[in-house]
Amino acid sequence: MDRRSELADFLRTRRARMTPDAAGLVADGRVRRVPGLRRDEVARLAGVSTEYYTRLEQGRAGTPSPEVVSSLGRALQLDLAEREHLADLLARPVPARRTSASPQRARPGLHQMLQTLDHVPAFVLGRCTDVLATNRLARAVLTDFDVLPASQRNLARYYLLDPDARDRVCDWERVAAETVAVLRLDAGRYPHDRRIAELVGELTVRSTEFTTWWNDHRVLRRTHGAKSYRHPIVGDLHFSYESLQPPGDPDQTLCVYNVEPGSTTAESLRLLSSWSASDAAASSAAADIR
Repeated sequence: MDRRSELADFLRTRRARMTPDAAGLVADGRVRRVPGLRRDEVARLAGVSTEYYTRLEQGRAGTPSPEVVSSLGRALQLDLAEREHLADLLARPVPARRTSASPQRARPGLHQMLQTLDHVPAFVLGRCTDVLATNRLARAVLTDFDVLPASQRNLARYYLLDPDARDRVCDWERVAAETVAVLRLDAGRYPHDRRIAELVGELTVRSTEFTTWWNDHRVLRRTHGAKSYRHPIVGDLHFSYESLQPPGDPDQTLCVYNVEPGSTTAESLRLLSSWSASDAAASSAAADIR
């Protein structure tokens, strides 16, 4: 990933979405030929010169101080994920050494947690939305990632390329676009990661929607929210999810789909758990026979 062009595009899209009124600027009577704020307006809001901001947007200003990065974040009204992404893009360049393409491994402790969370879907995500581990209900509600080659176990690839996902995921467009934003946040942090580059290339070629969402430069860090699925056996399922990063390992995230006790979804999950257990037992018996 070319960090200079990424920085320029990110800053341009962030200032283009703002209006002078929202920024607290008084109209100066000039004809506005660009959407959103001008460079000089962002510079004024951030307390830097127009020349310096221009060089910064063009990737020619070196590594700015944390104070300048913070001022830019306030001027452009960035949220926490956007500020994190901006800091990644403005960080001191590192040697262009590509990381290994081999998949990550889930921490043993997180594996154990998945076994205790057997009453709700839960899974572990790594860099670039790789699915590192799942429990039985996660495989039943989404898809069975365990039967895929390790290099293919990826949430963005599932949402954007698996035809079943469009039918199974309620509000598919929102969920898929948010997943692209999560992927872009990782791409900013790891600009030389070979797996991210390969995944972005694959999605660009195979998904008609990906390029539009990728080019809007939206970034997102999952924390909590709502997800709904249409399961072919038990019907609609509604969850409130929590995404938790274990201390000392920011590259792994435990995702848990919680349900309201006594709800229709809770009862449906109980039935689905029984069905998936029976199906797993049948598959194991068939394997023993062979």
